[in-house]
Amino acid sequence: MAPANHSVFPFFTILCFLLLSSRPVFAQTKPVYACDVSNNPGLKNLSFCDPSLGLQARVSDLVSRMTLKEKIGWLVNSASGVTRLGIPNYEWWSEALHGVSFTGPGTKFSSLVPGATSFPQVLLTAATFNESLFETIGKVVSTEARAMYNVGLAGLTFWSPNINIFRDPRWGRGQETPGEDPVLSSKYGAAYVRGLQQRDDGDKDRLKVAACCKHYTAYDVDNWKGIQRYSFNAVVTQQDMDDTFQPPFKSCVLDGNVASVMCSYNQVNGKPTCGDPDLLAGVIRGQWKLNGYIVSDCDSLNEMFNAQHYTKTPEETAALAVNSGLDLNCGSFLSKYAQTAVDRGLLNETTISKAVSNNFATMMRLGFFDGNPSNQLYGNLGPKDVCTAANQELAREVARQGIVLLKNTEGSLPLSPASIKSLAVIGPNAVATHTMLGNYEGTPCKYTSPLQGLNASVATVYQQGCADTKCVTAQVDAAKKIAAAADAVVLVMGSDQSIEAESLDRVNITLPGQQRLLISEVAKDAKGPVILVIMSGGGMDVQFAKDDPKITSIMWVGFPGEAGGGAIADVIFGSYNPSGRLPMTWYPQSFADTVNMTDMHMRPNPATGYPGRTYRFYKGPTVFSFGDGLGYSEFSHKLVKAPKVMSVPLEEGHVCLSSSICKSIEAVEERCNSLGFSIRLSVKNVGEMRGSHTVFLFSSPPQVHNAPQKQLVGFQKLDLEAKGEGVVRFDVDVCKHLSVVDENGGRKVALGDHVLHVGNVKHLVNVRI
Repeated sequence: MAPANHSVFPFFTILCFLLLSSRPVFAQTKPVYACDVSNNPGLKNLSFCDPSLGLQARVSDLVSRMTLKEKIGWLVNSASGVTRLGIPNYEWWSEALHGVSFTGPGTKFSSLVPGATSFPQVLLTAATFNESLFETIGKVVSTEARAMYNVGLAGLTFWSPNINIFRDPRWGRGQETPGEDPVLSSKYGAAYVRGLQQRDDGDKDRLKVAACCKHYTAYDVDNWKGIQRYSFNAVVTQQDMDDTFQPPFKSCVLDGNVASVMCSYNQVNGKPTCGDPDLLAGVIRGQWKLNGYIVSDCDSLNEMFNAQHYTKTPEETAALAVNSGLDLNCGSFLSKYAQTAVDRGLLNETTISKAVSNNFATMMRLGFFDGNPSNQLYGNLGPKDVCTAANQELAREVARQGIVLLKNTEGSLPLSPASIKSLAVIGPNAVATHTMLGNYEGTPCKYTSPLQGLNASVATVYQQGCADTKCVTAQVDAAKKIAAAADAVVLVMGSDQSIEAESLDRVNITLPGQQRLLISEVAKDAKGPVILVIMSGGGMDVQFAKDDPKITSIMWVGFPGEAGGGAIADVIFGSYNPSGRLPMTWYPQSFADTVNMTDMHMRPNPATGYPGRTYRFYKGPTVFSFGDGLGYSEFSHKLVKAPKVMSVPLEEGHVCLSSSICKSIEAVEERCNSLGFSIRLSVKNVGEMRGSHTVFLFSSPPQVHNAPQKQLVGFQKLDLEAKGEGVVRFDVDVCKHLSVVDENGGRKVALGDHVLHVGNVKHLVNVRI
């Protein structure tokens, strides 16, 4: 999201935070809603105000009563009220990426609700690999959102989650996503959406709040070496589109039943996504049957015209977007040009009516047209339901589960508080507060910095080490002095929004400035364990630290949210056994030096030396790999049950029945029904400490159609006592989980041996006809 003036957004965000943190905003204390029959009894006679009628009948009645001008007023995010029909102004733009956010004009904090629970940034939450937790967070966020709506501080439509694939480590917004894997991203998106949207009364036709999956599609370049998202053309093969970029959005609609999809700024193969009828009307609404509305990223229509120069006139841009299937414009473009587009015969009122019908249907599912919200399901929620003790503890628990231990020399972690008389804490992020939130944040309930978290258990001595994360000049001598005198050292380093952010992609993926120098010099003089804590969005090339025996432990803590400092201390001192796993590959700096960020190809090209992207295709060195992560316990896996052969039934006369050269067959419904099997594994905690463990099921398919070298089939998380055992079951659908996408975007079942991996266990399943 960004307003038309690109240069003001980072400043605007910072200014918003400062203003909202230092002085509460005073706003109305009543929710915005239509059909207030208690104060306007005449509205009772209007069918659209009658909750007993069917949704479509109500929407049709409302739209039939509106003039063209009034309809156009509901094509933009700052929707214009229709006083004569009892409809107030409504602001569509609110955000809830990892808690109710102050980004967007639809949400404010005040003395009534000064803050909301700020969970870890999404990438760290994804590192928990805990699908039920994703949904639980969504439920808490939507409850706080409804509570704020009831006192006039928030809307009902929240443009979250971001489910783009974290394709390149330099992308500044990778922190907002669930990572690089389409299966994980799909499961995260659908689960978080369910948490936000599903009502406690089980009414599947109604919404608690309306979520939005963004940014559709193939969007992952913001501002790299001057190449801007506003005009970037993502050249994507059909194969990469269908097996990497589209699956999370498909799952969001089909599995999450999301109420909205947001189209992105960029072009895909020469067409702006918000003006591509194949992508919008064809796929989202046609193939996937979206039950909701399609919204543009903010001012993307303006960018389509002014930055991409895709049409000759603004009216043509307005008509192209609405005719392609866009329902709502974040920005004012349609309010300025839709009428003249109609006047010039480029756009008709029927199409506009269809768009606003989708918008109004969503608002009716939210209860906006059902009168006073205090009489509805969530009408009793209020300030008391925001920042509850349970919600704040959940924020800490999510951070604990997400923290990834990447290196741990024997005798390093966990530290014993009883044996540590002096702990040296060094680094610019040791006193981080706002940095812990990441972007698209709100005002948190409170902060616990890493230094505060550590100091709660042992005596600490703090040295900043660098003036900020850019670390232009490291304060080496002062840091070495306290390290040499301490029993152990914790270095809290990494990045912040000045290094990686929306509109700011990285060029280097090493630790900024002189951070490496500071870390290495401190480690040389330290007499005890040296724990390197990396607080960042994307991965860092820390190969030097991985190889340095004096650096005994490395932890990645993402941007861990309001309670991050407490969670970091919980892991360091062993009150929590770390179980997070990396949701993205950590590449060496050589990758950033040689690979063009704008090359969208996922698959490697041996002819040019292009190494490919993500663990599924990348052929090259890594610092750490997708799924990496250690704990204080070891877990063993043993296969209990799995088939060795799966036979695919073919209809009589199929060409592959008489040919030995068939390498794959189409994954069509008639032959896929009931073509599945289950895998059961015994998992044992062989350590001395209770802990959680993520069980990954990967598949390496036969190498046809440039198939992935390895792909995630599923994951489950279980908690086991020391020496405890559990059984995990995966239900595998051959056509869904073991198939590959061919060069034309068709899904095929590869014939031959599929290697299933769980930990160090491998099992062959031969798929044959």
